[in-house]
Amino acid sequence: MAEQSCLVTNDWICGEYLRSRSQELADATVQHIGITVISVLIGFAVAFPLALLARRGPRFAAPVLGLTTVLYTVPSLAMFSLLLPLFGLSAALVVTGLVLYSLTILVRNILAGLDAVPQEAKEAARGMGYGPGRLLWEVELPLALPAVMAGLRIATVSTVALTTVGSLVGKGGLGNLIEDALPSFFKAQVLTAAVLCVVLAVVADLLLLGLQRLLTPWTRISGAVEAAPAKTDAGPPAPATVKAG
Repeated sequence: MAEQSCLVTNDWICGEYLRSRSQELADATVQHIGITVISVLIGFAVAFPLALLARRGPRFAAPVLGLTTVLYTVPSLAMFSLLLPLFGLSAALVVTGLVLYSLTILVRNILAGLDAVPQEAKEAARGMGYGPGRLLWEVELPLALPAVMAGLRIATVSTVALTTVGSLVGKGGLGNLIEDALPSFFKAQVLTAAVLCVVLAVVADLLLLGLQRLLTPWTRISGAVEAAPAKTDAGPPAPATVKAG
């Protein structure tokens, strides 16, 4: 008796599914990546000026941080419903919702990074004639990069996960495959799409970590210096003595 196809037996792991639906998986993955990248880039472009506004003082920080926090607490279904009259059933609806969700993470991390810049470094730059713009781009922002990149990594991984919610309007990338498979409990499709989401999140995080290390070489140098053993002038250690029995 011939063995039944794993598609017929509805197995969780099914090579035949991967072969027969490879184009569908590729299209969903490309859509997922596209929505994630666009959302994170727009989110960062919006968050950066908001963080600069918030650092001008409590009068600006309170409304900026308060608004971005409130937006993050809105459930995704309610968020998309509120945006639906403006954007309709389109990718712009999903991207806008993801941008709003990313703001609380990005704004706070950018602000924390800029606030952590040592005052001595800023005073030294001002003493050398740096104006506010040059001080920001050449001194503060480079020193704030570790915190900024940390926020970008968190926002990216979160966006990869939240993009699946876009399946509510048919623009959820791999989330579309999961939603389509749930009514019939198509195990191979659910598992494959879920694993691909995890892989995308891990790969995105590793790529951003590599970019962070590339942009902040001084953090590796300082870490190596701290880890190096300190030299002393105490001379060689005294030879061990053996006690006669």
